[in-house]
Parts: sequence; C-alpha cells; structure tokens
Amino acid sequence: MTSPASAPTAALRETDALVIGAGPVGLFQVFELGLLGIRADMVDALPHAGGQCAELYADKPIYDVPGLPVCSGRELIERLQQQIRPFAPTLHLSQEVTALTALPDGRFQVESSAGTRWLARTVFIAAGVGAFSPKRLRLEGAEALEGRQVHHHLDSLDAAGQRVLVLGGEAPAVEAAVQLAEAGQAAQVTLVHRKDAFKAPADRLARLQALRDAGRVQVAVGQPMALRMAGDRLQGLDILDATAQTQPLPADHLLVRLGLSPRLGAIADWGLALERKLVTVDTARFETSLPGVYAVGDINHYPGKRKLLVSGFHEATLAAFAAAERVFPGQPIHLQYTTTSPKLHERLGVPTPGHD
Repeated sequence: MTSPASAPTAALRETDALVIGAGPVGLFQVFELGLLGIRADMVDALPHAGGQCAELYADKPIYDVPGLPVCSGRELIERLQQQIRPFAPTLHLSQEVTALTALPDGRFQVESSAGTRWLARTVFIAAGVGAFSPKRLRLEGAEALEGRQVHHHLDSLDAAGQRVLVLGGEAPAVEAAVQLAEAGQAAQVTLVHRKDAFKAPADRLARLQALRDAGRVQVAVGQPMALRMAGDRLQGLDILDATAQTQPLPADHLLVRLGLSPRLGAIADWGLALERKLVTVDTARFETSLPGVYAVGDINHYPGKRKLLVSGFHEATLAAFAAAERVFPGQPIHLQYTTTSPKLHERLGVPTPGHD
C-alpha cells in the first residue's frame, strides 16, 4: 500500500519517467531512457546534481569507470550531465519526494516537499543510500535561523559585507572557506574546527594556507557551544577552546558544512519490499515489488549485489528497457547501437556516418 497523496498544491506535471536521485546512476538512467525515447524528470534533495560524487568525492580520484583511467567525482558528474543534455530532462532540486500513489490506470502520482506534483508512467529510485540531508548544528536556536543566518549550502548565502563562520574540518568546509575568501565579498571569513588540521585535497589545503598567510581566512579552534543572540538575530558563536575556555566569535552568518546524513525517508512508507533498509528488485528488470517502480544503484538489493558505479550503470540499462515495455505497450523494443543507429543519432543530435 503506497502513501496517500496530500492536498493538491500545484498542477500535475506529466512525464514518462520520474527519476528520484540525481547522482551518477540517476543521471545515466536518464541517458538510457532518452535513447529509448522516454522523457524524464529528475528530483533530488540536494541543491545540485551529483549526489555522493559531488558532495563527498568532488575532488577525489575515481579509477573504476570504464574508459576513464582516472577522474574526479566532479568531472564524472560534468561528463554525465553533458551526456544527457540532448534529452533535456527537467531537474527539480532542493526537494524530497514525499508521497507516491499508484493510480488505477497504472500511472503514479508523486509529490515533493516543495509542492511539485507529477503524473508519471514509471518511477526510478536512484537515491543512493537515501536522500542526503546536511548534518545540523545541534545548538539551541539554530533551527529557527536556518535560511536566514544559518546555512548549509554556499549558494544560499549572500556574504557581501558579512562576517561568516564556516563550520567543519573536511573538504566541503575547506572549499567553502576558500571560495568565500577568494570571492572577496565577505567582510571576514573564519573556519571553525575542533583542531587546526583539515582533511581536503592537497591543492585545496595549499590554497587555504595561502589565504591564511594573507590574512584572508582566519581559523578558530574549538567546539561550538552556544549561539550569541540579540533578540531573534544571530550575533556570534561561543566555542570551547583547547584550554576549556569559552571564546566568543562575532558572526553575521554561519555556514554549516559538517557532512551529510543519508535517510531512506518517505520511500520506506511506499509499501515496497525492503531488506535491511534497501529496496528489493529482480535482476532481469530491476523492478521493485510495485510494478512500474524500479530501483537502481546503491538503494537496491538482490543476491550478489555489489555497490559499484559500473553495477549501477548496468542496472539502469536493463531498467530502461523494462520501462520501455510499459511506456510503449504493444510496441517492439529493439536493441540498437549508438555506433550505427540513425534513430539514436537523431535522438542524440549527432550526424549519422555516410549521411548528409
């Protein structure tokens, strides 16, 4: 039994396929669907495409993608986005899917936390290990400031003339501090971490050190203890330093980059067969226990499953062919090759060899 739809908040968007998750497997799913002439929308909880690759491995090397001896997570996502460009999927970011209802005609009504509503012939769950949400700052009053003076993504922060504290010690925090300082708009940039040691690629650490040497980034060592408020406005942050002394840090904004927490979220309520919080699928169609809903990538489970990118790409291919039977009932689904097929060349917007 799937979760009920909430009250209508927006017009229904009709689509052949809704892909939940814009990580590498979700992006490749769009490509395989596009080759078969299936239109797709994508939705992701993060404010950008890329999933784990963009958030956790953006600058780390990946060595096991066929044909690419080495690439970073960021480069892989850029290549996958370039690959799906001919199919022009509509991407809905910063929203989680909250409800899915199977309709009598075989389609699905799907709703998101932003009020977007879809009417989809097929649904693909490519949500990795779940919807990623930022780890929150567990201090009294922080939640009420989110979106105003407490932020989790750099693109939501207007730093012009502002004193910004960046909280975190790994690559996302380092990168955010570097970007803020190099943009030159913030009045002050301070990186706050429990110790004066950071985990990030060597080139980012070198850039951070250069900015510190130039006085453009400050580092404050300590644990966040309490927000300093004046009425409902943030004035700063108290930290506990290594000597167990409280140190006040003035601030207009906090950028919290403490990492991400994956959650299965509403998917757990859709009545799908699950095993250890993973969605069970068959290995011929990668269809879930609900016909027309497919699961690919790290979110699924089957005997012999290996959580590798190449496995997810394989699953997306077979799932696309299975979905084509549903989207185009009664029509033969032919296997065609991108090397030789004029139809695929047309869909990709590339010339067919030997044709003007």
